[in-house]
Amino acid sequence: MTRVSAIFLLGLIALSSLAIQAMKPEPIASAARADGSSQHEADVRRDNYVGDAACISCHKKQGASYLHTSHYLTSQLANKESVLGSFEEGSNVLTIVDPTTTAEPFLYFKMEAKHGGYYETAVTGWGKQVQTRTEPIDIVTGSGVRGATYLYWQGNQLYELPVSYWTDGHQWINSPGYENGSVDFSRRVNPGCLECHATYIRPLSQDPATNRYDRDSLVTGISCERCHGPGAKHVASEKAGSASASTGQTILNPAKFSRDRQVDLCALCHNGVQREATAPAFSYMPGKPLTDYFRLLQTDAAEHPDVHGNQVGLLQRSRCYLSSPNMTCSTCHDVHAKEQPAAAYSAKCLTCHQWQSCPVSKTIGHSIANNCIDCHMPVEPTRVIVSETADKVVRATMRNHWIKIYPGTGKPGDNTKR
Repeated sequence: MTRVSAIFLLGLIALSSLAIQAMKPEPIASAARADGSSQHEADVRRDNYVGDAACISCHKKQGASYLHTSHYLTSQLANKESVLGSFEEGSNVLTIVDPTTTAEPFLYFKMEAKHGGYYETAVTGWGKQVQTRTEPIDIVTGSGVRGATYLYWQGNQLYELPVSYWTDGHQWINSPGYENGSVDFSRRVNPGCLECHATYIRPLSQDPATNRYDRDSLVTGISCERCHGPGAKHVASEKAGSASASTGQTILNPAKFSRDRQVDLCALCHNGVQREATAPAFSYMPGKPLTDYFRLLQTDAAEHPDVHGNQVGLLQRSRCYLSSPNMTCSTCHDVHAKEQPAAAYSAKCLTCHQWQSCPVSKTIGHSIANNCIDCHMPVEPTRVIVSETADKVVRATMRNHWIKIYPGTGKPGDNTKR
């Protein structure tokens, strides 16, 4: 399995925890690592990396807001705050509606909080033939806007659990891509999967399909140094009061990259799955061409790109991007702050466009300026993140970053139900 599987397997990306926190048990022992350290700390075996705490001690404003972003929360150790979904009796079971159509008779999954941790249990069979398998929730991927998928350790091997949480409807679902009605605890989590959901973990093999890791090396979430590079020299220079620190010579500042390199930094995780890794996971260095690390694959998706994970590729097709030499992802998105409601980005559109030029303005007047986004960047379903659960199909929806005029647009919001 290559890195192209990453977003498909673990692509429940986003922000804000909407789970029912009142239904959670008290703090979980697995929230701390075996060595007693906490998540988001530096791995001491990586040269020159210091961890977020060292950055936030000086950059308090950016750090305080960044702690609440989807990037920072895109993976976490399992604890009361990070594990989403209800573990209360009566709402902690995922039942297959029609057992006669499943590979496993009378299969259901039960999510439990016990022994200081969270667990998923598969139950199949009946009478004296009942069989169960229970595995712990060790790592949470996805920050909660759409949902979360859970991983578990088996020794030094990392696997995906078969049941995920879906925020829309506050429901348990089959993890996207899992066969409905089957019991599967064997889906490996390879380094490419983790590259977009964690700052670092050290694989124990050079095989890109490995799922064996140094567990204690895991640095969850996307940390400051994923975008700014290793910070040890910068911290040392700051403490010494050297001029190189104040001039930014000891740390990378993406705002000073060329446009292509700025966009590459985002494209590492936001440019779809139609590519093949040519370098090890976690080896990408901000400011370097992404083509040094990936080879693009030519597929049908090049003509009909899926909305999921392809935000950069879709943006680059937009007339706004093609006609604006300085436009990058950060033109609209502040990576250090939580995402705003979609309509709030209309102000960005109106720095170049006049609301009076929109034909719809003739009907509804100045109020058209309140929401350019839903018409010109509609929310659409993805073919990639799909869960078939019992008699339901749950499909993620994503904001299309191909900025253009879409057929059928009549007023803001028309496209949100496409």
